[in-house]
Amino acid sequence: MITAFPHSPFPPEPEDNKSLKAPYKRRNPMDCFFRTDADFDWIYPEHFQLMSQKQWTPLQVAKSAAGYLNVKGAKILDIGSGIGKFCLTAAHLYPDSHFFGVEQRHELVHYAKIAKNYLRLENISFIHANITQVNFKEFDHFYFYNSFYENIDRENAIDDSIETSYSLYDYYTQYLQSVLKDKPSGTRVVTYQSLGEILPDGYKQIESSHFTLLRLWIKE
Repeated sequence: MITAFPHSPFPPEPEDNKSLKAPYKRRNPMDCFFRTDADFDWIYPEHFQLMSQKQWTPLQVAKSAAGYLNVKGAKILDIGSGIGKFCLTAAHLYPDSHFFGVEQRHELVHYAKIAKNYLRLENISFIHANITQVNFKEFDHFYFYNSFYENIDRENAIDDSIETSYSLYDYYTQYLQSVLKDKPSGTRVVTYQSLGEILPDGYKQIESSHFTLLRLWIKE
Protein backbone atom coordinates (compact mmCIF):
# COMPACT_ATOMS: atom_id res chain seq x y z
CA MET A 1 0.00 0.00 0.00
CA ILE A 2 1.32 3.40 -0.99
CA THR A 3 1.56 5.69 2.02
CA ALA A 4 3.24 8.68 0.30
CA PHE A 5 2.64 10.47 -2.99
CA PRO A 6 5.60 10.05 -5.41
CA HIS A 7 5.85 13.72 -6.31
CA SER A 8 8.75 16.17 -6.45
CA PRO A 9 9.35 18.54 -3.55
CA PHE A 10 7.40 21.80 -3.67
CA PRO A 11 8.60 24.38 -4.22
CA PRO A 12 11.10 22.81 -6.67
CA GLU A 13 14.68 22.56 -5.56
CA PRO A 14 16.99 24.95 -7.47
CA GLU A 15 18.96 23.27 -10.25
CA ASP A 16 22.74 23.32 -10.31
CA ASN A 17 22.93 23.52 -14.10
CA LYS A 18 23.62 27.21 -14.68
CA SER A 19 23.38 26.85 -18.46
CA LEU A 20 19.61 26.53 -18.14
CA LYS A 21 19.26 29.93 -16.54
CA ALA A 22 18.45 32.62 -19.11
CA PRO A 23 19.76 36.13 -18.44
CA TYR A 24 17.14 38.49 -17.05
CA LYS A 25 15.81 40.94 -19.62
CA ARG A 26 13.81 43.88 -18.41
CA ARG A 27 10.62 44.27 -20.41
CA ASN A 28 8.87 47.47 -21.33
CA PRO A 29 5.54 47.54 -19.45
CA MET A 30 3.97 49.18 -22.51
CA ASP A 31 4.59 46.06 -24.61
CA CYS A 32 1.15 44.82 -23.57
CA PHE A 33 -0.53 47.37 -25.85
CA PHE A 34 1.27 46.09 -28.94
CA ARG A 35 0.30 42.41 -28.78
CA THR A 36 -3.02 42.59 -30.65
CA ASP A 37 -5.20 45.22 -32.29
CA ALA A 38 -7.72 44.87 -29.48
CA ASP A 39 -5.01 45.56 -26.89
CA PHE A 40 -3.94 48.67 -28.78
CA ASP A 41 -7.49 49.94 -29.34
CA TRP A 42 -8.11 49.94 -25.58
CA ILE A 43 -6.20 53.22 -25.38
CA TYR A 44 -8.93 55.08 -27.27
CA PRO A 45 -12.60 55.97 -26.68
CA GLU A 46 -15.15 53.37 -27.72
CA HIS A 47 -16.30 55.11 -30.91
CA PHE A 48 -12.72 55.00 -32.23
CA GLN A 49 -12.38 51.36 -31.24
CA LEU A 50 -15.40 50.56 -33.40
CA MET A 51 -13.66 52.15 -36.42
CA SER A 52 -10.47 50.20 -35.94
CA GLN A 53 -10.96 47.43 -38.46
CA LYS A 54 -11.85 49.76 -41.34
CA GLN A 55 -9.91 52.92 -40.60
CA TRP A 56 -6.65 52.22 -38.76
CA THR A 57 -3.55 50.31 -39.86
CA PRO A 58 -3.56 46.70 -38.58
CA LEU A 59 -0.90 46.20 -35.94
CA GLN A 60 1.04 43.55 -37.87
CA VAL A 61 1.06 45.77 -40.95
CA ALA A 62 2.35 48.69 -38.89
CA LYS A 63 5.16 46.51 -37.51
CA SER A 64 6.18 45.32 -40.98
CA ALA A 65 6.10 48.83 -42.43
CA ALA A 66 8.08 50.25 -39.52
CA GLY A 67 10.74 47.59 -39.92
CA TYR A 68 11.34 48.60 -43.53
CA LEU A 69 11.23 52.36 -42.95
CA ASN A 70 13.38 52.30 -39.85
CA VAL A 71 16.78 53.79 -40.54
CA LYS A 72 18.65 54.96 -37.47
CA GLY A 73 18.26 58.69 -37.06
CA ALA A 74 15.73 58.99 -39.90
CA LYS A 75 12.67 61.23 -39.89
CA ILE A 76 9.64 59.26 -41.08
CA LEU A 77 6.29 60.85 -41.98
CA ASP A 78 2.90 59.14 -41.88
CA ILE A 79 0.76 60.92 -44.49
CA GLY A 80 -2.71 61.05 -42.97
CA SER A 81 -1.87 59.59 -39.57
CA GLY A 82 -5.39 59.31 -38.12
CA ILE A 83 -5.25 58.37 -34.43
CA GLY A 84 -1.51 57.71 -34.76
CA LYS A 85 -1.43 53.91 -34.77
CA PHE A 86 1.46 53.50 -37.22
CA CYS A 87 3.59 56.18 -35.56
CA LEU A 88 2.95 54.89 -32.05
CA THR A 89 3.78 51.31 -33.01
CA ALA A 90 6.90 52.30 -34.94
CA ALA A 91 8.16 54.63 -32.22
CA HIS A 92 7.69 51.94 -29.59
CA LEU A 93 9.69 49.43 -31.62
CA TYR A 94 12.39 51.77 -32.95
CA PRO A 95 13.39 54.45 -30.44
CA ASP A 96 16.39 55.59 -32.54
CA SER A 97 14.20 56.99 -35.32
CA HIS A 98 11.74 59.87 -35.11
CA PHE A 99 8.23 59.47 -36.44
CA PHE A 100 5.87 62.24 -37.51
CA GLY A 101 2.18 62.07 -38.30
CA VAL A 102 0.27 64.73 -40.22
CA GLU A 103 -3.51 64.70 -39.89
CA GLN A 104 -6.12 67.33 -40.78
CA ARG A 105 -8.71 66.30 -38.17
CA HIS A 106 -8.02 68.08 -34.90
CA GLU A 107 -9.87 65.47 -32.82
CA LEU A 108 -7.69 62.63 -34.13
CA VAL A 109 -4.50 64.59 -33.48
CA HIS A 110 -5.75 65.31 -29.96
CA TYR A 111 -6.23 61.62 -29.13
CA ALA A 112 -2.99 60.65 -30.86
CA LYS A 113 -1.12 63.02 -28.55
CA ILE A 114 -2.91 61.62 -25.51
CA ALA A 115 -1.87 58.10 -26.55
CA LYS A 116 1.71 59.26 -27.10
CA ASN A 117 1.90 60.63 -23.56
CA TYR A 118 0.20 57.57 -22.07
CA LEU A 119 2.68 55.25 -23.80
CA ARG A 120 5.60 57.49 -22.74
CA LEU A 121 7.00 57.85 -26.24
CA GLU A 122 9.34 60.75 -26.90
CA ASN A 123 10.27 60.07 -30.54
CA ILE A 124 6.93 61.11 -32.08
CA SER A 125 5.45 64.40 -33.21
CA PHE A 126 1.87 64.81 -34.40
CA ILE A 127 1.08 67.71 -36.72
CA HIS A 128 -2.40 69.15 -37.18
CA ALA A 129 -2.30 70.27 -40.80
CA ASN A 130 -3.24 69.51 -44.37
CA ILE A 131 -0.44 67.74 -46.27
CA THR A 132 -0.07 70.77 -48.56
CA GLN A 133 1.06 72.72 -45.50
CA VAL A 134 3.91 70.32 -44.69
CA ASN A 135 7.49 70.74 -45.91
CA PHE A 136 8.33 67.31 -47.29
CA LYS A 137 12.02 68.25 -47.52
CA GLU A 138 12.24 67.85 -43.74
CA PHE A 139 11.49 64.11 -43.89
CA ASP A 140 13.47 61.12 -45.12
CA HIS A 141 10.95 58.29 -45.61
CA PHE A 142 7.16 57.96 -45.80
CA TYR A 143 4.20 55.75 -44.86
CA PHE A 144 0.92 56.06 -46.79
CA TYR A 145 -2.28 54.19 -45.93
CA ASN A 146 -4.32 55.48 -48.89
CA SER A 147 -5.53 58.43 -46.85
CA PHE A 148 -6.89 60.25 -49.93
CA TYR A 149 -9.49 57.57 -50.51
CA GLU A 150 -11.79 59.18 -47.96
CA ASN A 151 -12.32 61.98 -50.47
CA ILE A 152 -14.22 59.59 -52.75
CA ASP A 153 -15.66 57.13 -50.22
CA ARG A 154 -19.05 58.35 -49.04
CA GLU A 155 -20.04 55.16 -47.21
CA ASN A 156 -17.16 54.60 -44.79
CA ALA A 157 -16.24 58.11 -43.73
CA ILE A 158 -14.81 58.74 -40.26
CA ASP A 159 -17.10 61.76 -39.98
CA ASP A 160 -18.71 64.37 -42.22
CA SER A 161 -15.97 67.00 -41.88
CA ILE A 162 -14.12 66.09 -45.08
CA GLU A 163 -15.37 67.02 -48.52
CA THR A 164 -15.94 64.11 -50.92
CA SER A 165 -14.74 64.96 -54.40
CA TYR A 166 -12.97 63.09 -57.18
CA SER A 167 -11.22 66.30 -58.18
CA LEU A 168 -9.89 66.69 -54.64
CA TYR A 169 -8.66 63.08 -54.69
CA ASP A 170 -6.82 63.76 -57.97
CA TYR A 171 -5.39 67.01 -56.61
CA TYR A 172 -3.91 65.38 -53.50
CA THR A 173 -2.56 62.47 -55.54
CA GLN A 174 -0.82 64.77 -58.00
CA TYR A 175 0.49 66.94 -55.19
CA LEU A 176 2.07 63.98 -53.41
CA GLN A 177 3.57 62.73 -56.66
CA SER A 178 5.20 66.10 -57.19
CA VAL A 179 6.82 66.30 -53.75
CA LEU A 180 8.01 62.68 -53.83
CA LYS A 181 9.55 63.27 -57.24
CA ASP A 182 11.97 65.76 -55.68
CA LYS A 183 13.17 63.37 -52.97
CA PRO A 184 16.72 61.98 -53.28
CA SER A 185 17.75 58.49 -54.30
CA GLY A 186 17.29 55.99 -51.48
CA THR A 187 14.01 57.50 -50.25
CA ARG A 188 11.76 54.74 -48.90
CA VAL A 189 7.99 54.68 -49.16
CA VAL A 190 5.55 52.11 -47.80
CA THR A 191 2.01 52.02 -49.21
CA TYR A 192 -0.87 50.04 -47.76
CA GLN A 193 -4.04 49.30 -49.74
CA SER A 194 -2.72 51.42 -52.57
CA LEU A 195 -1.53 50.37 -56.02
CA GLY A 196 1.29 52.89 -55.96
CA GLU A 197 -0.55 55.56 -57.92
CA ILE A 198 0.93 58.22 -55.67
CA LEU A 199 4.48 57.34 -56.70
CA PRO A 200 6.17 59.14 -59.59
CA ASP A 201 8.57 57.48 -62.00
CA GLY A 202 11.83 56.42 -60.43
CA TYR A 203 10.39 54.47 -57.49
CA LYS A 204 10.85 50.72 -57.64
CA GLN A 205 8.79 48.18 -55.73
CA ILE A 206 11.20 45.85 -53.96
CA GLU A 207 8.84 43.77 -51.86
CA SER A 208 5.21 43.18 -50.96
CA SER A 209 3.50 41.38 -48.11
CA HIS A 210 0.14 40.93 -46.36
CA PHE A 211 -1.48 39.58 -49.55
CA THR A 212 0.32 42.27 -51.61
CA LEU A 213 -1.65 45.02 -49.84
CA LEU A 214 1.55 46.27 -48.21
CA ARG A 215 4.16 47.42 -50.73
CA LEU A 216 7.70 48.58 -50.15
CA TRP A 217 9.28 51.07 -52.54
CA ILE A 218 12.62 52.81 -52.91
CA LYS A 219 13.74 55.62 -55.18
CA GLU A 220 16.52 54.55 -57.49
